[in-house]
Amino acid sequence: MSRIRAAYHDPDGSRYGIPTYWWHGAPPGYATRRQLRATGLRPGGQPVAAQILWRGIGGTRTAYLYRVDLARPKRTATPAQLGAVRAALTARKTCPTCRTVRPYVIPRSLGECTLCAYGDTP
Repeated sequence: MSRIRAAYHDPDGSRYGIPTYWWHGAPPGYATRRQLRATGLRPGGQPVAAQILWRGIGGTRTAYLYRVDLARPKRTATPAQLGAVRAALTARKTCPTCRTVRPYVIPRSLGECTLCAYGDTP
């Protein structure tokens, strides 16, 4: 085992407080939030079960691991929630001056669409 792997190998949690593994060294049954999300799961309120440590830019990097067997299915948005998001995005694309829905988000720096701010000429 290399020195770096040995420095981050603490499966019983005596050195770091929780079980710690090196990069690509975690046993099966653990996953990060991103890995859970890719499989349609979420942590579901469970505490962090383990961590991965590795040397990266700026020092030691950490990724928290959750148990896959305790993970729950992802919640899906209700039709009302999807409608609210759709309405909010439409509001961001609507010019307050000419009341036209543009195909882009209205820049906050201008406060109106580019046609209203700069006129018809480019």
